[in-house]
Amino acid sequence: MRVPKIIDIFKQKEYTLSFEFFPPKKESQLNSFFNVVGELVKLGADFISVTYGAGGGTREKTMEITTELQTRFNIPTIHHITCVGHSKQDLIDILDTMKANRIVNILALRGDPPKGIKMWKPTPDGLEYAYQLCDLVSRSYGDYFSCGVAGFPEGHPEAPNKEIDIKHLKNKIEHGGEFIITQLFYENKDYFDFVTRLRDISVNERVIPGILPVFNFKNLKNFCAFCGATIPPRFYDVFGPIEDDLQATERQGIEIAIKQCTELLEGGAPGLHFYTLNKLDPIKEIVVNLRKYL
Repeated sequence: MRVPKIIDIFKQKEYTLSFEFFPPKKESQLNSFFNVVGELVKLGADFISVTYGAGGGTREKTMEITTELQTRFNIPTIHHITCVGHSKQDLIDILDTMKANRIVNILALRGDPPKGIKMWKPTPDGLEYAYQLCDLVSRSYGDYFSCGVAGFPEGHPEAPNKEIDIKHLKNKIEHGGEFIITQLFYENKDYFDFVTRLRDISVNERVIPGILPVFNFKNLKNFCAFCGATIPPRFYDVFGPIEDDLQATERQGIEIAIKQCTELLEGGAPGLHFYTLNKLDPIKEIVVNLRKYL
């Protein structure tokens, strides 16, 4: 049976619901992990995705987990793939294995350098940019894969400005990217302005907002410092006084996420892609509260 491609799903559905997971590091975590995925898929997910591991942390498990999830839950599953640490031949070997495993959906990323390395340098005989990975996929495999790319509503942290960043994104689309999933953001205006800038330069592909609810404010501050996303001042007012109370933080995070997602969907966003951090209950509560939209 043919696995649906993401772009084919878009032809049938105006709005999509999707979830991102990371591969568990320990074998003992697998049963719990599969339970979380299964429960979230039951909420009506159109597709899910599996990360590749920053700097290679869990990438060796991504293929195994992606294949298992797609088979076990009968749902299109996106395999993230990055340029980091791979030669061109490595990437071809990985894509060949994906094809053998009936994986047809990928998210093509440049990727983050390994921990402790600040300056990005491609592997010898490797690729330097995500657009080159998109090009490799489209030239070598035709239309077998549905290839998504990342977008940055606030601009990529390494880009000199938003105008140059948006041109880089257009380049990824022109070399085979078929849809865009955004990095996390907390000001919806950034998302809508981002989409407008894309449309102004004739990039008309679907732009799915990536949503990361606040589960742990200390961790969020560290993560945003790393990836370049902005934490609004109001978050410090809300979460600062309760950052040591994870239960209270999660409660506030759920309420804020529901409000953010409602505004996005009412404003015309074509769906939501949740960065779940492999959590069940808070993500489930958010989605249930958005049921009338999705």
